[in-house]
Amino acid sequence: MSGQSVLEDASPASRADRALYRLEQALTLGSGILILAVMLVSVVNILGRKGKEKALDWGWDGIAAFLGPVPGFVDWMVTAVPVIAFLGIAGCQRLGGHIRMDILVGQLKGRALWLFEMVSCLLMLALCLVLIQGSWLHFERSFDFAAPLWSRDSTIDINLPVWPVKLLVPVMLGLLALRLCLQIWAYWRAFLSNAERPVAVPLIETAAEQAAHEAESVSGADVDAELEAGNGDGNGNGGRPGGSQA
Repeated sequence: MSGQSVLEDASPASRADRALYRLEQALTLGSGILILAVMLVSVVNILGRKGKEKALDWGWDGIAAFLGPVPGFVDWMVTAVPVIAFLGIAGCQRLGGHIRMDILVGQLKGRALWLFEMVSCLLMLALCLVLIQGSWLHFERSFDFAAPLWSRDSTIDINLPVWPVKLLVPVMLGLLALRLCLQIWAYWRAFLSNAERPVAVPLIETAAEQAAHEAESVSGADVDAELEAGNGDGNGNGGRPGGSQA
């Protein structure tokens, strides 16, 4: 899909978008930290296993006793992967990062585009609500206050309780549903006002805008002003096309 950008202003929709995005950013940061932890644990697991094999080959039994793979490595990985995925699911939706085809959508303009996007969000919201119900029932089947560690279900090797991960799924889907409701509101406002570039929703970027934002992420420079100046008139009066909504 094409690159996306999200515009901001002082409208209630944009303020709600920024407030929710702060939470989404924190969760995405947590997902990134967990990815780093998984990488480090994987390295320790590989070095420990290979080191133990070499120590045994060389007859260093004393050293080999302190080496070895990480206990329950597969269980930890199986538990960590869904956490990594679901922590960032709402933030990815905010930025328009989920995979989709823009061949048809990219040809639409104005109210037709906002109506199409709003219907898409409504369908995603309906699916999300069904998944929330199903995942909550799945969590309930694995949770029991009377059981050890409150868990009726656990991993195979070191018996990690799995209910925290199963609880995370409906919670994160609930956050995604909240994000979709906000985007449906923003697209509805854009449809009514026929806004050219509405706020609080991901907008498809041109190739020049994508390249500029990629350069900004590398250099740290503010290239938005340069883009606006380039789109301005001959007197140097730049600005984004289309005002933001009231």
